Amino acid sequence: MAKEGKTEGKNVLITGGASGLGAAYAEAFLKYGAENIAILDVSEVGKLYADKLNETYKNKVIFVKCDVSKEEEIQNSFQEVLAAFKRIDVIINNAGIMNDSIDAWRTASDVNWQGVVSFTRKGIGHMRKDEDKLGGTIINISSVAAVVRMQHLPVYSGSKAAVLHFSRCISSPTFYDSTGVRILTISFGPTATALMSNLASRFFDQKFANLFFTRNPNPPFQRIDSAVEALLKMFREGNPGSVWISQYDQPGQDITSILNEAYQPLEKLLLPRGPTTLFRNEKIRRRTKVSDIVQTISKLKWQ
Repeated sequence: MAKEGKTEGKNVLITGGASGLGAAYAEAFLKYGAENIAILDVSEVGKLYADKLNETYKNKVIFVKCDVSKEEEIQNSFQEVLAAFKRIDVIINNAGIMNDSIDAWRTASDVNWQGVVSFTRKGIGHMRKDEDKLGGTIINISSVAAVVRMQHLPVYSGSKAAVLHFSRCISSPTFYDSTGVRILTISFGPTATALMSNLASRFFDQKFANLFFTRNPNPPFQRIDSAVEALLKMFREGNPGSVWISQYDQPGQDITSILNEAYQPLEKLLLPRGPTTLFRNEKIRRRTKVSDIVQTISKLKWQ
């Protein structure tokens, strides 16, 4: 990953870049030599933050207002960044909403999930080497909520699980060898950003709010700088298709092999001759019973 993992000279697009982790990524990439940064956010605060960064980094930052729940705005903002930079080397799909309330869950799903898919597809189309482009890196932000059950935030957890599985599905070795687009995924544990404030009002069911805080009176939050260092470590060292985790202020950890091992028993049961044989052989279909799947799941040892 020597070339791909270098921050120097890169043009970077960051969604949700006006504050929190997105803003911290922007400054970190500039600090380590990025050529240009595009901050995309629905909040006009992004313009003020871009102006502040440009005082130090000599007009390397642009702000583009974009609601990533709206496809037309995604399309327009992507083209605006291309017009300014001519080339996008890195996309960080950071924009996210943690709100399962009855009034916000649908918009949150569009931002957390469909916005990621849209920017990923546009990034692949712009970067792919098999169409005479230069390759690049797309970083999709998931969460530890993608792999553990969180009854108070099932919509958020489901959207982050979708991001994780989507990223793994499209990042096969064949895909990377053909396109030169490196897909990386990182799952964060609770991090000290505004996303974690006033949580109870954003739970799926308010009846669970008191129960959650009774059981978790002081949930541990990692520092923003720890999360940023984990993302940078992944960017510098991560193999195509790898999945990383960052929590408790620990160094970023590649958990790809752990996920592969966890999924392997089910994949062998459901696809005994590999993924290309899915639904191709009637005998295989008849041998795969629901009872066999349930039995296999019950034997899994999760760490």
